[in-house]
Amino acid sequence: MRALLASSIGVACAAALALPFALPAGATAAHPQRAAKPSRVPGSTQSLPLGPLGASDRARAAVPQGAAAAGVAARDVKPFSLVGIVWDDATKVFHGRAQVRTKDAGTHKWSPWQDIQTHNDDMPDQGSPERTSGHARGSSAPLWVGDSVGVQVRALGEDASGRSGPAGLPGGLRIELVNPGDDPEDEEPGSESEAPKGRTLSPEESASSAVNAEFASMGATQITPLDKEETEQEAEEVTGSSGSAAARPYIGPRPGIVTRAGWGADEKLREREFLYTKTVKAAFVHHSATGNYYTCKQVPAILRSIYRFHVKSSGWRDFGYNFVVDKCGTIYEGRAGGVARPVMGAHTLGFNTNTMGIAVLGTYSSSNPPAAAVAGVSKLTAWKLGLFGANPRGKVALVSGGSNKYRKGTRVSMNVISGHRDGFVTECPGARLYGKLGSTRSTSAKLQGR
Repeated sequence: MRALLASSIGVACAAALALPFALPAGATAAHPQRAAKPSRVPGSTQSLPLGPLGASDRARAAVPQGAAAAGVAARDVKPFSLVGIVWDDATKVFHGRAQVRTKDAGTHKWSPWQDIQTHNDDMPDQGSPERTSGHARGSSAPLWVGDSVGVQVRALGEDASGRSGPAGLPGGLRIELVNPGDDPEDEEPGSESEAPKGRTLSPEESASSAVNAEFASMGATQITPLDKEETEQEAEEVTGSSGSAAARPYIGPRPGIVTRAGWGADEKLREREFLYTKTVKAAFVHHSATGNYYTCKQVPAILRSIYRFHVKSSGWRDFGYNFVVDKCGTIYEGRAGGVARPVMGAHTLGFNTNTMGIAVLGTYSSSNPPAAAVAGVSKLTAWKLGLFGANPRGKVALVSGGSNKYRKGTRVSMNVISGHRDGFVTECPGARLYGKLGSTRSTSAKLQGR
């Protein structure tokens, strides 16, 4: 399967429907298909500039004399559920601290101050079309705050002289308030593997679904799981192997995956074309740093919010991560292009080529990741890495595209399943999640039959 994937896709595929597999009988990518998605309110973004703090606000924020500081005074706004900070120059680093508090839409009570992770360490590679498009901005990690109708922001630079620049506040600071819009269905997203009849898919929705057509019908909200024997049989049918034990790949059972249709991705937001690399040699595990105060029922809304923040606020071509795993262990398709294909993501600066990025939804610097989430990462890597012949317990040589840890062109030996901090100076994926990667590698390899 991995040989067929690599030879059929190539380095970059400009045609959204250039599939390495034949479509199932009765499915066509050229014409719109039917799927159930009733009319719903789309997502939206409010962008508020951070201005100078008044004397009273500086005093409440304990801002040192002469230090760079900016913010937004407490105010009512239209409903939103996720926040993030952006600035004009994607090459600038936000050295400092930013905090936000929000007014609950139901109780109208203000939350405590919450930190926004300001360092921008998830992003497209230097020199990539996604980075040099002219749309990319500097950005924080997004923070999920739930249904809110009011906001207050304060940001403090580290430069005591008050200068902007590398040691202060970057220019063009704005707070982005993201409303995810309505869920695509009244029932729990991803609960059906077939797409019920309802409305015509747009060309963009058809393209996003067609690249998964070997696993699910057009417009399906979920790719159903297979056991190991069924997964191996599927691989043999695709590659045309003899079915002998020697010819069978080391591959874990295909896990259930909620598709982009399942979490309600607005396919018109992303860039139309899909970008691919040659293979998948490694997986980088992240935490999303969006906080742990969410329910699994809210995850589709959180993903739509992150997606909108990545594209509309940060200026990326699509969702940054290839996959997301929530606290309940549910696996979600992230960036469009096909769950089995080597899709170029924007997850680990310097190492986006020939890798995939998996974000565990939450913040795991001091909180333990749920066992279900860790198991989800093991299942996903056992299957996806198995498609490309990668051993989860193994090592791989990767060439850096340039990061704050390895200069461009540096050849680095990495674990096949690595944490974000292995390629970039960052706390991600959080100390508690990073500490689980050893057991993740062992479990993933066992699922492959190694």
